[in-house]
Amino acid sequence: MGPRLGRVSLRLYDTQAAAVRDFTPLVPGRVGIYLCGATVQAAPHIGHLRPAVAFDILRRWLERSGLAVTFVRNVTDIDDKILAKAADEGTEWWAHAWRYEREFTAAYNALGIMPPTYEPRATGHVTDMIGLIERIVERGHAYVGRPGNVYFDVRSWPEYGALTHQSLGDLTSGQEGDLDADKRDPRDFALWKAPKPGEPATAAWPTPWGRGRPGWHIECSAMARRYLGDSFDIHGGGLDLRFPHHENEQAQSRAAGLGFAQYWVHNGWVTQAGVKMSKSLGNSLLASTLLASAPPVVLRYALTTGHYRSMIEFSDATLTEAAAAWERLAGFIARAGALVGQPADDHVASHPLPSAFAAEMDEDLGVPGALAVIHETVRRGNSALAEYDRDEARAALIATRAMLGVLGLDPLDRQWAAGGGDPRAAQALSVLVEAELARRAEARAARDFATADSIRDALSAAGVAVSDAPSGAQWALS
Repeated sequence: MGPRLGRVSLRLYDTQAAAVRDFTPLVPGRVGIYLCGATVQAAPHIGHLRPAVAFDILRRWLERSGLAVTFVRNVTDIDDKILAKAADEGTEWWAHAWRYEREFTAAYNALGIMPPTYEPRATGHVTDMIGLIERIVERGHAYVGRPGNVYFDVRSWPEYGALTHQSLGDLTSGQEGDLDADKRDPRDFALWKAPKPGEPATAAWPTPWGRGRPGWHIECSAMARRYLGDSFDIHGGGLDLRFPHHENEQAQSRAAGLGFAQYWVHNGWVTQAGVKMSKSLGNSLLASTLLASAPPVVLRYALTTGHYRSMIEFSDATLTEAAAAWERLAGFIARAGALVGQPADDHVASHPLPSAFAAEMDEDLGVPGALAVIHETVRRGNSALAEYDRDEARAALIATRAMLGVLGLDPLDRQWAAGGGDPRAAQALSVLVEAELARRAEARAARDFATADSIRDALSAAGVAVSDAPSGAQWALS
């Protein structure tokens, strides 16, 4: 039997506790989750997709357990890299950010990620940030430097380092490369930042301390508070965000008198040859390339198979193996449906889940074990089909679809039905390919033909044929 709706028996690994803890929501029956979203400086790669899938599964499991979830995923649409890259391209910084925000949204849609309850942009919450900074200053945990600069005083907060289990003495250098002379301590971090020479006037806002723009960390503290309140249940993100970003978020929020996050949940990286996916390392696998080379549902399956806290090693075989596993699951569902008929979607969504599956999911989202239960159910279902046992085949069919639905992988969900023919997936592919063609056009205009050719070759390898015409580049699936 499956979980009783409304009950909470989930246990989650909490980074600060360094242990798996029973999950108890602050408000019975309701859960607030804040996930650090994209900094929209460049095109999304597979490393960005990992947390999107991991926390989508957490959300689905909580909702399947009968809890009402408020899910907030922010967009960081102003920071140093966005301003620098926009300047290099000769575009407005906000136009640069919007272009890549659309690409992230397209990739999320293609993978069947549920839309967040709220998706705030940093630039839309400057007044919230200013108010929070004023509160931190008034409480004696921040100070004003030169006009436009406000810093958090880490020595004023004895709990600094608690999230990542570091003492202040372990931290000997500044953060974010920021060693401004007006800091009292190189370990202090910026809450508000004065404009740098050459930055556009549109990238600064008036404050009581002078014109400037927000520090990265204060953005998330202010947006989480706006949509989830002074205290909320879960703050999520990748392992790389633990320090300094999440450590600083917690320090400044609690120094302001807020309870902030009760659980800190972090997902592992996607690695290639043992190295974390990173634009700076040049090993990014772009979402556009991956989504053109394999069905989106196969990519989602590949990102689902590992435990959310583990590293996923991505290689040429990853998608091949995921495709084979997906075909086994989808093939059984198609064959069983042909024999006994497909159950109604609402019946599948409310059907009790196998207890072994629920137990795996409740123990720190044990998706690998949950997938093992699914594959064992399919094995029994295939045996039932071979024996023409309609009752057993129908039971296995409903259970399989119900479990896959929790993982966002039910083949008959409209997102994946008819081979992933959901119009949102087609639109997502179009946005991502058009973005690559725009990059190619920019490279050609700059007479960087090596880059232009490499983009065309990558699209071709992914099954996208590009042809040049007087009106511009055209593309089609080959």
